[in-house]
Amino acid sequence: MRESKGLTLNQVALYSEISAAQLSRIENGKRGVPKAPTIKKLAEALKEDYESLMRVAGYIEDESLSSKGDSFSEKDEKDIAKRIEAIKKDLSKDDGYMLMGEPMSEEAKESILDVMEYAIRQATRINKKYIPKKYRDNQE
Repeated sequence: MRESKGLTLNQVALYSEISAAQLSRIENGKRGVPKAPTIKKLAEALKEDYESLMRVAGYIEDESLSSKGDSFSEKDEKDIAKRIEAIKKDLSKDDGYMLMGEPMSEEAKESILDVMEYAIRQATRINKKYIPKKYRDNQE
């Protein structure tokens, strides 16, 4: 992506505030999947859509690959939004969450929200697939 935009490693490092060495490791697969805040910085530096990069990194499931049974109803979407809003409210409190004894940066809060939304969506998807024992066919 960097090369297709005609950017050098050092230019992306400068724009993203990520070291050139770290970028090189990411590009060469010598480092695992970057964390969400790193992906956000790269998206901004490369002028790419953040969600697209999160999808490429595997944080967000590609809707075109998911089965019809994985789609959420309007009620599910509203429930997920309520849960995320409650988490966002907790994170915005002055006496709220600390990270290693320090108040969290806005970037850290955004990262937590991204991960929590993903986790809530995964849990909702898994719970939709689960059939309680009393509703299963008795095939034994």
